[in-house]
Amino acid sequence: VQLVESGGGWVQPGGSLSLSCAAYDVPLDYYASGWFRQAPGKEREGVAWFSSRDGHTYYADSVKGRFTISRDDAQNTLYLQMHSLKPEDTAIYYCAADPRLEDLLQGAQFWGQGAQVTVSS
Repeated sequence: VQLVESGGGWVQPGGSLSLSCAAYDVPLDYYASGWFRQAPGKEREGVAWFSSRDGHTYYADSVKGRFTISRDDAQNTLYLQMHSLKPEDTAIYYCAADPRLEDLLQGAQFWGQGAQVTVSS
């Protein structure tokens, strides 16, 4: 089982970046899946996620209206589009998946390797 991330990088404030997470042997359309981030000296936090029950999307208040989570079931890939980026969005971003939403948020079973996102001028 693997979640392989790509994307991220450096951008100036107000810019945009995207992240991808290709899943191998993890059927994302049957799993809860999402994006988390961890900034230096801070705890990991959920950014955006899909419920496995109804496919509904959820966003942290800090990213609502700026980030969009999406999923391509044919490619078994999860995406995160990030716009109007702020310096406080700087963090390592991880994709994650778990059969249950509750477990995804408490400590997912499967994790990507992480991708650095840096927002600075």
